[in-house]
Amino acid sequence: MLPYRDSRLTIIILGTFFALAALYALFEARGQIFGPAIEIAAYETVVHDSFFQISGKAERISKLTMNGHDISVTEKGDFMEAYVLAPGYNRIVFDARDTYGRTTNKILEITYIPTSTPRTTDTPPEATSTPERLL
Repeated sequence: MLPYRDSRLTIIILGTFFALAALYALFEARGQIFGPAIEIAAYETVVHDSFFQISGKAERISKLTMNGHDISVTEKGDFMEAYVLAPGYNRIVFDARDTYGRTTNKILEITYIPTSTPRTTDTPPEATSTPERLL
């Protein structure tokens, strides 16, 4: 039995203690409560270079994949992956899984428009010019 059980100060101190304990328990259980998360750095939706560098951060994960291939992630959750775009529309899918089996995904949609098209003719440029006349 507490000698000061009816004291307001005792009730305030005990209430504060249990509130802090509950907040700490929620902080520690955030991985079980919220699940995995993927954050991708800002990117352009239309690019003119086929080489594309994707970086971001993944939190509360055990595995991260990009289009089905595993990606290495630092201890802080940062990742950086290179990707070569095909001409036209490209769709890149990131999948994250945590230790409890929950998954989340993030989809990037990027359009690659080449600035110049490569020459595809087999005839050399000299063959298409008109021959000079001999005098």
